Amino acid sequence: MTPHEKKSGKRVEPADGGWTDAEKAAMKERAAEVRKAASRGSGKQKAAADAQDVLDVIATMSQPDREIAERIHAIVTTEAPHLAPRLWYGMPAYALKGKVLCFYLSAEKEKERYGTLGFNAVATLDDGTMWPTSFALTAMTDEHAALITKLIKKAAARP
Repeated sequence: MTPHEKKSGKRVEPADGGWTDAEKAAMKERAAEVRKAASRGSGKQKAAADAQDVLDVIATMSQPDREIAERIHAIVTTEAPHLAPRLWYGMPAYALKGKVLCFYLSAEKEKERYGTLGFNAVATLDDGTMWPTSFALTAMTDEHAALITKLIKKAAARP
């Protein structure tokens, strides 16, 4: 991270147009996740280890990110138990048939004022020709949990 990024918390484009230090770190983190997953093989042991990785990352988050991530995890594992918890760029994610369906990006890690619940293209949230695919969260209320539950059920619906 450059001195300016540390001070402002904002993303700064490198003068050469290349990757920022934060982007390079994210790529290295993702590469490490892929290597770790490959070394685990497959099956129930891998699934359990992946789920534990998600819980471990959530446990290291500061508030309110931890509370938000814990509630999202509880919603996903209850309402869509067929989704596989795993890390994605160091953050909690939930995959359907190997493809990340939804994820939570902590405010702290992203150096933003809000965390993000996001959905990828595999999510079945289609609503006409335009629909939201990410949501900013600064806290988790019961109203938010109800909406997230509805979104997860729709996104993870099996055809």
